[in-house]
Amino acid sequence: MNTTMTFEPIAIIHSGYKEKFGIPRQPGLAGSMTATIELLPPYNSPDAVRGLEQCSHIWLVFIFSACVDKGWSPLVRPPRLGGNEKLGVLASRSPFRPNPIGLSPVKLKGIRIEADTVYLDVSGADLLDQTPIIDIKPYLPYSDVIADARFDLASQIETLDLPVTFSAEALIALELHTARLKQPLQQQIEEVLLCDPRPAYHKNKPEQREYGIRLHDLNVRWTISDAAVQVNGITVDQP
Repeated sequence: MNTTMTFEPIAIIHSGYKEKFGIPRQPGLAGSMTATIELLPPYNSPDAVRGLEQCSHIWLVFIFSACVDKGWSPLVRPPRLGGNEKLGVLASRSPFRPNPIGLSPVKLKGIRIEADTVYLDVSGADLLDQTPIIDIKPYLPYSDVIADARFDLASQIETLDLPVTFSAEALIALELHTARLKQPLQQQIEEVLLCDPRPAYHKNKPEQREYGIRLHDLNVRWTISDAAVQVNGITVDQP
């Protein structure tokens, strides 16, 4: 029996996340982050999405394209466990899987047909820009929500309970780039940083290391202390 199968992308996503570092580790944690799914030929037919406008949410089945050549291991070190404790890869959502396939529910904000291309506008996606999508399915509330489901190792959302402050320089840049990008940039930055994208092994270190994430075409630099998340600067990212 030949069990090898080949899949091809039916779409790609255009997202504000330009690198893996900084992407929330689960979907929906940064709900203000919008993205666009572009259907690819020969799947870019309006007929393929007929009826999808009746969905409030959809499932995206995608490839962890940045991890395809990284291989996999039966044991991984989930950030939720501090990066030191090991867990079976199939008991985790690690992208380093036997088959690097991910699954995310996102909010469907609209469907656009421009020229010969179909676009789906979504929010809450946790996908890297240009991630290939291999399937799209409607989210079914009556079957996809399981009221008594549990996973004891991840029973609740883990986010920082800290204020996010902006330096004077960052506030000036925030106003400028919010108008230019036409995005709720302050809310997006706050949602992403409160997910604490730092490596797990940095989280208990006292020093105030400055970090940076690429968001849209920006480099956002910040530090975290016991008192606050401080955004120090927002500059246009230099390729």
